[in-house]
Amino acid sequence: MSEVLSWVFAILFVVVVIAWYLSYTAARLDRLHVRLSGTLAALDARLVRRAEAAMELATSGLLDGATSLILANAAAESLEAPTEHGGARELAENDLTEALDLALSPEAVGHLQATALGQDVLGRVGSACTRVQLARRFHNDAVTDVRRVRRTWPIRVFHLAGYTPMPHTVEFNDEMPEHLAPA
Repeated sequence: MSEVLSWVFAILFVVVVIAWYLSYTAARLDRLHVRLSGTLAALDARLVRRAEAAMELATSGLLDGATSLILANAAAESLEAPTEHGGARELAENDLTEALDLALSPEAVGHLQATALGQDVLGRVGSACTRVQLARRFHNDAVTDVRRVRRTWPIRVFHLAGYTPMPHTVEFNDEMPEHLAPA
């Protein structure tokens, strides 16, 4: 009788340990998904701020008319792009990066740095560009962490991720115009 009772307690102990491990793993995965949502929201906020800074530069009157129009159109497209990251959003962000690179040529940056308003606007654009780069890196790191954890066998076998889609990295050109980058 005591041998049977020992086996029952041993099996019960193993079941409790497995249940605890699965619960811990599910909670960890949930925390990673919450972190992922936070990094995506931060990236969206930084992209909006970059587009607003670009629009401010375009409407400042410090650039020539054609450059201002190109930059304003790219910033407007970025602001109006769908919030889901994918084809249309990433194309709009690429276009804004190209427009900023075009607008902030060495001559334009020199002209802008000659005025107080120009220095202020350049500072905001530079800060916004840097923050976009950092936010995209943080988000892509969070995606990598979630994907790595979701590939583990307990999560796949016990379907701990539920029906949550596998996250994807956000890929677009976020390079700061080289003449704006700090030395």
